[in-house]
Amino acid sequence: MRQNPSFAMTDVQELRRVIAANPWATLVGRDEKGMTASHYAVLLDPDRDDLTLVAHVGRPDERILGLGEQELMVIFQGPHGYVSPGWYGDAAAVPTWNYVAVHLSGVPELLDTEENLRVLGHLVDRFEAALEHPRGMWAPPNDEAFVRRLEAGTVGFRLTPTRVEAKRKLSQNKPDDVIETVILELRGEGVYANPALAAEMQRAHDARLAARAGAE
Repeated sequence: MRQNPSFAMTDVQELRRVIAANPWATLVGRDEKGMTASHYAVLLDPDRDDLTLVAHVGRPDERILGLGEQELMVIFQGPHGYVSPGWYGDAAAVPTWNYVAVHLSGVPELLDTEENLRVLGHLVDRFEAALEHPRGMWAPPNDEAFVRRLEAGTVGFRLTPTRVEAKRKLSQNKPDDVIETVILELRGEGVYANPALAAEMQRAHDARLAARAGAE
């Protein structure tokens, strides 16, 4: 991902926030036949406070991704959407696309059976927790034999990234009044309304204003 210093994201806590909020990730690896992209839910390692990830893939995806043998890239896509040049007022402008993206790369560590079971359980709990009546991986009618057969069809991994590339392109190169107009448009009811992107832009804009005030 081509980086622009104005758009770079480097704060670990901000990166963790984006990853936690957007767990449906793209995994990019390769085997002798070339590159492959697969799609899985990927979570932050609950035992770490850095950018270490835990996840699993279904067999035989571990082979076509080269899992554990070479670098794997995991891509998280945050809020994104179209920005019309008409929102910039009378200034000369072209359309653009605002977005947040995080790319983490490294050679994954493959997990043994018991560790993989813990990761699978954590994954289920993470998403079931939002339900009124959550059901854990081990809850009846699932029994141990069923869960272990399920686990045997997966390969769990932990990835501590050795390369981190993250970008938050949210009109930071525009004047304050333009940024605020874009946010209002995204919060509106038009065809390109995008509340999630508006919230992300507001967060970045507030941080920018706070940093500017602190420097004065």
